[in-house]
Amino acid sequence: MADTPKIRVPKTAKKGEIIEIKTLMPHIMESGQRKDKDGKTIPRKIINKFVAEFDGKPVFSTTLEPAIAANPYLQFYAKVEASGTFKFSWTDDDGTVTTAESKIEVA
Repeated sequence: MADTPKIRVPKTAKKGEIIEIKTLMPHIMESGQRKDKDGKTIPRKIINKFVAEFDGKPVFSTTLEPAIAANPYLQFYAKVEASGTFKFSWTDDDGTVTTAESKIEVA
């Protein structure tokens, strides 16, 4: 993976509020089904797993397949009861893991 993921988590929330979280991961997401100009198959290279945790507890996870477009965008919701840190991780076919974090303050 090359670029830094973009994440959007509210900076603050009320206790018990359901918040919207958005992530965008710059990635080619090559399916392994296309051919280059010489007719050779371009090797598959996709993000195959995404995990979101809040203070070490799983909040959301998904398995991604080759049909996902380049630069996968994910949007989901989480209920927050206390201040803490969201940690996001994207795992590539070659085992590379990219992570990002975002803190939220709950009043």
